[in-house]
Amino acid sequence: MSFLTLWRGARTGVLLAGLSLSAAPAAWSQTTTSESFDTGTKTTYPASSVVLGSGSWTFDDALLGTDAQDHKAGTQAARLQLAGTLTMDFFLPDGASTVTVQHGTYGTDATSAFELWYQTQGCATWVRVGEPVMAFSYRLQTASFPVNVPGSVRFQLRKVTGGLSRLNLDNFTVAPFTTASQPPAAADNQHLTMGNPSGATPDVTFPTNYLLEKSQYALSYHRDQGKPNWVSWYLAPVWLGSAARQDDFRPDATLPAGWYQVTSTSYSGSGFDRGHNCPSADRTSSVADNSATFLMSNMIPQSPTNNQQTWAALENYSRTLVNAGNELYVIMGSYGVGGNGEIRVSGQPNRSVSATTIDQGRVTVPQRIWKVVVVLPVGNNDVSRVSAATRIIAIDTPNDNGLTTNWGQYRTSVDAIEAATGLDILSALPTSVQQVVEAQVDNGPTN
Repeated sequence: MSFLTLWRGARTGVLLAGLSLSAAPAAWSQTTTSESFDTGTKTTYPASSVVLGSGSWTFDDALLGTDAQDHKAGTQAARLQLAGTLTMDFFLPDGASTVTVQHGTYGTDATSAFELWYQTQGCATWVRVGEPVMAFSYRLQTASFPVNVPGSVRFQLRKVTGGLSRLNLDNFTVAPFTTASQPPAAADNQHLTMGNPSGATPDVTFPTNYLLEKSQYALSYHRDQGKPNWVSWYLAPVWLGSAARQDDFRPDATLPAGWYQVTSTSYSGSGFDRGHNCPSADRTSSVADNSATFLMSNMIPQSPTNNQQTWAALENYSRTLVNAGNELYVIMGSYGVGGNGEIRVSGQPNRSVSATTIDQGRVTVPQRIWKVVVVLPVGNNDVSRVSAATRIIAIDTPNDNGLTTNWGQYRTSVDAIEAATGLDILSALPTSVQQVVEAQVDNGPTN
């Protein structure tokens, strides 16, 4: 269960704890419904509520824009400045499967980013859905968020970057939760047995959370960042053998048609390694399995020392756990923007380099890199065997070249990683189990 970030109500001017909010108006039903922002009037930015077609919303640092510089589908659109928010003052009784919202920059303003958050009824906390979305176009674009939350829920849209740059939001749409919208639970020994952290789906309309399931691992791919959000894999003796390292870095031809394919040379001269998520040495049972780890969809721009020392040490330790009679479920991902690498040329001094993107802006350099390892003795019914006594290793490191082999100093809780990423990493576990195991910080051996 995701660590829930407490929203204290200061942004909306209401105290959420103990507040009784209304259920959805009759306009909301068990069909996909949109808020067009074409009704109601709000011409100034200070916080206040406004009655729209769907019900009452609180606008803070936001207004309903009608001028020619507002990019809108109808007669008006929401316009946010600074750290503006749009918050439902009511709950939708039937949950949510998918939320879509159109977005664009106001006038010719610079880019800014926004996030979608939700709150369930009876809880004073908010949960972020997925990653921030960058609004860069002078035409409305559509962002889709897989939510998959049952029960009464409400939403908030938050402008999170861009400062004085203004942002238009329009046509906010919620599809109700159904059991069909829930990803099916995976069986034992599958790469998604412990859950699908972001509700990724193999649907091209979700280009920033696109599910790729390979025989060797599963991942959520972010087309606009040219890298995975996370990669998940199962590790047991059956995956370990004597196959040699193939080193055949190459584009992933299974990406949807028209998507840019990161190439084997996209990282060249950048100062960052082609850092595996699922390691080559975790897939040595066959040449084909090892080769699959060299697809560029399995790579992130990783600082050389971080990759070759810190992460290599944790990966080696993980395999010793397997050799000791355990099976592992491993999830690795990255977040944030901007890392510190090092250009190493034979015969020349090493040169430090910092970057936010490489490959002419087509691949994002992450700021942080994380991993969660669930350790179980070899057995059956793996999800049901996870308990407070289960060893779960969670680490979160900076993408920096100053790290050492001591990965243990970067241990944290799953809750903390979820709070930073908006993911629900061990979503297949019962909620009561998640609450216990995700709050713990591992203190076991590191070698």
